[in-house]
Amino acid sequence: MSSHVTTTEPEADESLMLRYAAGDIAAFDSLYGRHALGLWRYVFRSVREQAVADDLLQDVWFAVARQANTYRPTARFKTWLFTMAHNRLVDYVRTAKHHASLDDDGGDDEDETGNPLARTLAAESGFGPLRQLQSKEQAVALMAAIENLPPTQREAFLLQAEGGMAVEEIASTTGVSFETAKSRLRYARNSLRERLQELVWMS
Repeated sequence: MSSHVTTTEPEADESLMLRYAAGDIAAFDSLYGRHALGLWRYVFRSVREQAVADDLLQDVWFAVARQANTYRPTARFKTWLFTMAHNRLVDYVRTAKHHASLDDDGGDDEDETGNPLARTLAAESGFGPLRQLQSKEQAVALMAAIENLPPTQREAFLLQAEGGMAVEEIASTTGVSFETAKSRLRYARNSLRERLQELVWMS
């Protein structure tokens, strides 16, 4: 007689958000645990200042709490969340007239989790199987290549790499056409792929 092991699928984000709207604080904790790190990386890599990123993220999560009662799962929760972060970034740039410095030393360029963003340049970002970079110097160089992308290309890439967004979702979030979003992503991939190949040859 064979025994069956029952596996429980993780509860969908949208269901958790609806439970939070109904007063379940633990549901919010689950959503935060799932998405806080990826959202932080997206915002931090956009502004390159930890204090600013922390403030913006606090605003985003407060907005999640404020809008819970009006939330409707018409799109993926993750898309809704990253769209709010995008809008907050746009507001910040507009009001502060601030642009991240490309030569700013942001400290340790390795991801604060010990998981370099280079590792997220995987299949969904069009890179296929990715050889892990062999040294911190290479990881730093690749991060610099991401930071040196034109802002619109960098944002499209980060929305896919960190937000897991499809091209349609990137287009909707950034307010551009599908073809424009696709083009930005393609140029970003090509630039980073070229840089990645250089780094591999240098190793």
